[in-house]
Amino acid sequence: MGTGLNTGPDRADDAFEPPVPPSGPWPPLADLAACLRFYSRLPVPALPGETDVHAAPDFRTVPRMLPLAGLVIGAAGAVALAASLALGLGPFLAATLALAFTTLVTGALHEDGLADVADGFGGGATPARRLEIMRDSRIGAYGAAALVLSYALRIGALATLADRIGWRVAVAFLMAAALSRTAALWPLCRLPPARPNGAAHAVGRPTTATHATAWALCLAVLVAAGLLGLPWLGLCLAGLLAFLAAWTLSRMAARLVGGQTGDVIGASQQLAEIAALLALVIAIPA
Repeated sequence: MGTGLNTGPDRADDAFEPPVPPSGPWPPLADLAACLRFYSRLPVPALPGETDVHAAPDFRTVPRMLPLAGLVIGAAGAVALAASLALGLGPFLAATLALAFTTLVTGALHEDGLADVADGFGGGATPARRLEIMRDSRIGAYGAAALVLSYALRIGALATLADRIGWRVAVAFLMAAALSRTAALWPLCRLPPARPNGAAHAVGRPTTATHATAWALCLAVLVAAGLLGLPWLGLCLAGLLAFLAAWTLSRMAARLVGGQTGDVIGASQQLAEIAALLALVIAIPA
């Protein structure tokens, strides 16, 4: 999408091969591998029975494993965060290094979508013009401002949490990685593709069962985070605000461009992650 897929299904709304259903001895494992290949730059090897690891994933089923993929993608940042705190680098440097590692793992996939959406929604007067701007690889003032604010808010939230809950901020980081990617499925599931020839159209729409499975796994992640010491009220608030962030952007996308793109999915992930981290800051007293 824009980022989550051109971030996610929009990795370049150009020629896109038809999606290939997951293959292999255990479909959920194949779905997880497909998610990791699509949402990150991690070198995921071919599984037994897979014929083409470079084919577009079938988003009718693949996103059911997205919360677990989010945990894997966020692991490098979580380790960097905990290790930096243990080495005495301080909350600010630890939070910055965590996001630096995660950006390397994802190739700034979601950040790219956020910047494109900010430029398109902020600078276009018509749906066609907004989509044209979003497809442009150049970044404008709106996009640059959005990226600065996204990193500043996430670094600030993580640094604040590190100061308040110590190493458990790594748990919060992993939780937000899984929750934000799950919340970002909302526009993909609920909105039609804004472009008839884009990647978001080519990869398909998650089925109701796929969407439900993703949220069930995400709920399991939230429960695990609670058992590891994060406050239940904060986790409930994080889930609510992350969903509201994705829902709000979905409404904007429907009104401004007539549907979703990969950039919209990527921007949804960014907003949901910010919302989840800020929710924990609100719920955990100084």
